[in-house]
Amino acid sequence: MNDKKIPADLNGFLANLTSEPGVYRMLDGDGHVLYVGKAANLKKRVSSYFNKQNTSVKTRSLVSQIIRIDVSVTRSETEAFLLESSLIKSLRPKYNVLMRDDKSYPFIHVSRSNPYPRLELIRSKKKSLKGEYFGPYPSPGAIRETLNIIQKVFKIRNCTDNFFNGRSRPCLQYQIKRCSAPCTSYISEKDYQQAVSDAIRFLQGKSQQILDEFTQRMENAVACLAFEEATTLRDQIKQLRLVQEQQGVVQMRGDADVVVIEAHPGFACVQWVTVRDGQVLASQRFFPTVPKQGLDVEGDSEVNLWQQVFQAFIAYYYFDTPDRIPGVLITNHQVDDRDVLQTMLSELRGKICKIQMKPRGIKARWLDFAMNNLQLAITERKTSAQLMNDRFQALATFIHSSKPIIRMECFDISHTQGDETVASCVVFDANGPCKRAYRRFNISGITPGDDYAAMEQVITRRFKRLIMEKQLPDVLIIDGGKGQVAVAQRVFASLNIEGVSIVGIAKGPHRKAGWERLVFAKDEQEVTLPPDSPALHLLQHIRDEAHRFAITAHRKRRQKKSLDSSLESLEGIGSKRRQALLSRFGGLRELAKAPVDEIAKVRGISQVLAERIYQHFHCL
Repeated sequence: MNDKKIPADLNGFLANLTSEPGVYRMLDGDGHVLYVGKAANLKKRVSSYFNKQNTSVKTRSLVSQIIRIDVSVTRSETEAFLLESSLIKSLRPKYNVLMRDDKSYPFIHVSRSNPYPRLELIRSKKKSLKGEYFGPYPSPGAIRETLNIIQKVFKIRNCTDNFFNGRSRPCLQYQIKRCSAPCTSYISEKDYQQAVSDAIRFLQGKSQQILDEFTQRMENAVACLAFEEATTLRDQIKQLRLVQEQQGVVQMRGDADVVVIEAHPGFACVQWVTVRDGQVLASQRFFPTVPKQGLDVEGDSEVNLWQQVFQAFIAYYYFDTPDRIPGVLITNHQVDDRDVLQTMLSELRGKICKIQMKPRGIKARWLDFAMNNLQLAITERKTSAQLMNDRFQALATFIHSSKPIIRMECFDISHTQGDETVASCVVFDANGPCKRAYRRFNISGITPGDDYAAMEQVITRRFKRLIMEKQLPDVLIIDGGKGQVAVAQRVFASLNIEGVSIVGIAKGPHRKAGWERLVFAKDEQEVTLPPDSPALHLLQHIRDEAHRFAITAHRKRRQKKSLDSSLESLEGIGSKRRQALLSRFGGLRELAKAPVDEIAKVRGISQVLAERIYQHFHCL
């Protein structure tokens, strides 16, 4: 792979551009990447942006900002596809379709670090832990429900390794028949490994195969007069069949992922459905960030946008975790780069992966299922967006704003009698809560319990940063009355900030929702809104979110301090031993769970001291 940069003469650069496959990056005068694209023929593709017949508003806007183009030549179009995906994820150009990557979806991890593996919920897109992964699942609740079933049917342990190693007798999970007690050798390693293997096949959607095997094993056990084993297998079969009935499963063979998309300039929705062994195991919706005007360099703008969204989703969802790639990928639109995509996915998977656009039979039913859920997701999104838009407009009217409200920030202070003061900042944009922009602030250097000083500190720190980033909000919400609003005005005056409306939300009589008094910095008057006012609902929403975020941060900080101070108070524990304990267990939480024998293995910790540490945590 080699790189070329655009010379001063654009025409000369285009004339000498290679016809090989590769990736191009378009940059503005500040060196910011505007757009990243791939091409089977770089010369044709890049030149097409400068075609005078191209009438796309967005393309003209993009081209007008281009000062430099960097080109990376690759050995194949598949390699270009992979490089394009990597660059879009790292650079996040504003003219590309961007999959939201700020949320980590949960996985089920089968740990292989112990002869008796456990199943656990983790949030990780990069596989830093050894073992097998299944997912992602739509929510932690979906994983907990699945793990609950696995415990009932296969009796796989869910305890940590430290807890497991410290057992001398079975715990409650064994008593309620949700674990086979491998910690005390109530089950052999071979039988336990078989149970783990069955659980993995269940996660892979092969429950019918497991049922058939269980039935055969039960018959063999009866023939050998092993009635206890037969009874256990009978109960497992009953549980598995109950699960199938609850899921409404129709047993039909086939593994596939269904990816259906609706894309328009400024909006796109992706509905993903995974099917294994004929069972719909998971369904998830995504709303990628899409430019407001389609980039129609070639053909119809919305068709081209659909292709961009589809390719972005494939790169986002499958490139880093190729074991997710199914044998069949079903979609609702003609795929331009079908052959290239199939080749790339097959190479990543290590087996053939086919893309189907017009499925028949049961696969057509899966596609219909995905399409129905896609339309439902779009309807819910539009309803939510319209509701939020109405609330923003109502607030703009109420505060007599001369311009639409695009961004709001709200601050709240949380502490316990002045101890461990924490401030929260939450951000709302046109779509509601913008959680990526939330911030927490540890407050120090003030008189304990002085909420005014805490508010002044956090607003000063926050808005100094926003001034540098040139990203001031339209409205500042303060959880407080006239005093807190006056503090915000004083900070704004010191920083020469203008054009930002300040609104305080004071607790009403009896601190009941709907009775809040609103304080405006302009006239320092307190007013109230009707309980059914959309503007009041928006203010309550952002205030409650700031309150929740502040309390969560404060509790974590207070708990950490409590654990830290409790360890330091122990006789015989100095800084070196404390550091050795934390290094060995990775934190106080794990240390508190560790058995005495494990604590005693730490360098410098005697058996007597280990018992004292154990008793300390368990008597708190």
